[in-house]
Amino acid sequence: MSFFTDVHSVLWADLRVLRRRIFRTLASNLVYPILFLLAFGYGLGRGITFEGQNYLDFVIPGIIALTAMTSSYNGAGSKLHVDRLYYKCFDELLMAPISTSAIVVGKALTGVIHGLISSLTMTAAGLLISAKFRVSPQLPLFLLLLFISCLVFAFLGVLAALVVKSHQDMGAFSTFVIVPMSFLSGTFFSLESVPEPVRIALYLSPLTHSSQCLRATALGQPPPWLSTTILLSFGILFFAACMRRLRTLSI
Repeated sequence: MSFFTDVHSVLWADLRVLRRRIFRTLASNLVYPILFLLAFGYGLGRGITFEGQNYLDFVIPGIIALTAMTSSYNGAGSKLHVDRLYYKCFDELLMAPISTSAIVVGKALTGVIHGLISSLTMTAAGLLISAKFRVSPQLPLFLLLLFISCLVFAFLGVLAALVVKSHQDMGAFSTFVIVPMSFLSGTFFSLESVPEPVRIALYLSPLTHSSQCLRATALGQPPPWLSTTILLSFGILFFAACMRRLRTLSI
């Protein structure tokens, strides 16, 4: 019970900030996904089919996965790195009688909440604009995979915020890691259409597996359990790296 109390203490402080900025946060998180949906789904994708699906139906789950990644990553990492490098108030949290695992999980859950709010909003938009995009047959599995995706990228955001040494480094991490993943992880295209060496490299991206999991469940296909396992493995890896980095900062 002490662990959950500690997690609640860390999470509650960030939720109070989110409550005051909820509409601004939601609007900023949805700008790029909506633009991508309009540009790729309605603009470039008219009349195109991928893997036997209309391109709009194909791309919506990928954009949901992309929304989960960017919102969870930014929700967990942005405030944390500002608190650590600018306000210096993160040091007070390190000195509090709270376990390092509770700090990591509490900060990650902040990102998860950001990600779920934004990605569920995109899911609702997808249900309205696409006749074939339906999550109801596998709704519990879809929500579970969406939560896992948000948690994985929230851990990545916490890790980035703990590792960077300046605000410029945080921007550079997004430029060289998050942005390439956004466009090169099967979000907007089928991995079957790229050469095999490139495809193998793209499978090293957690967003690739998140997109495949959400796309399969949203389109009524068998769940890709291998991608689910790999996605969980990324989450464990990022969590372990956060714990190691946080113990280093606590010394």
